[in-house]
Amino acid sequence: MRIALTATCIGDVMFPQAPRATALLLERLGHEVFFPERQACCGQMHVNTGYLDEAVPVVRNHVEAFSPVLDGEWDAVVVPSGSCTGSVRHQQGMVCRRAGLDDLARTADAVAAKTYELSELLVDVLGVTDVGAYFPHRVTYHPTCHSLRMLHVGDKPLRLLRAVEGIDLVELPAAEACCGFGGTFALKNAETSTAMLADKMTHVKATGAEVLTAGDASCLMHIGGGLSRIRAGVRTLHLAEILASTKDAPATAGVGPSTRGGAR
Repeated sequence: MRIALTATCIGDVMFPQAPRATALLLERLGHEVFFPERQACCGQMHVNTGYLDEAVPVVRNHVEAFSPVLDGEWDAVVVPSGSCTGSVRHQQGMVCRRAGLDDLARTADAVAAKTYELSELLVDVLGVTDVGAYFPHRVTYHPTCHSLRMLHVGDKPLRLLRAVEGIDLVELPAAEACCGFGGTFALKNAETSTAMLADKMTHVKATGAEVLTAGDASCLMHIGGGLSRIRAGVRTLHLAEILASTKDAPATAGVGPSTRGGAR
């Protein structure tokens, strides 16, 4: 397949390991990966904070950047983020219709229909669960809110992780509880966010895992920062980094607050 990659803002600016690992993984599986250079933000931050008018040009740019998927230039669009995929599917068309841009809304909906979160693309579209990964470490998985509740990815990430050679995958207690990040929620409601994070970190530590993984770099940033501050000895890695890891090019599993040092 010919697959266009959405890097996401946080991937581009802070954690490029996730989109890079996504590209490496898909290429290893025999697919062509393309990076539309016009891409920028999907508009999620604007919409979630109520700036719907300001979101219009941002959404327009995203839709136009990825609209070649409708003409057959690519077969699909992949996003290594549940929250950004959720925004593309559930916010962009709404933003356009609210602004009276019905044609753009229809294009946005059509692009969204060909846009997939990474685990969705692998399991539902490409039909694979064993991607040939190797990661001999004790790992626990946090299902992020948008992937769980908005996209309904279900156990797809876990099916992919269970097939990784050498992995010791352990269940995270109260896994479906929010980590407390929620984008600007963590800033506007810091005390509540911190309390939710404390609960999540307690559960992560109880697993004895070396690595916490998830499908959203933003949640991993939030949890990883907390784990680093309490010196928990647990590293965070994006799902894509584990799936891209092989015996010849292993992902780093050393202790650290973020996904730095990922798949090469």
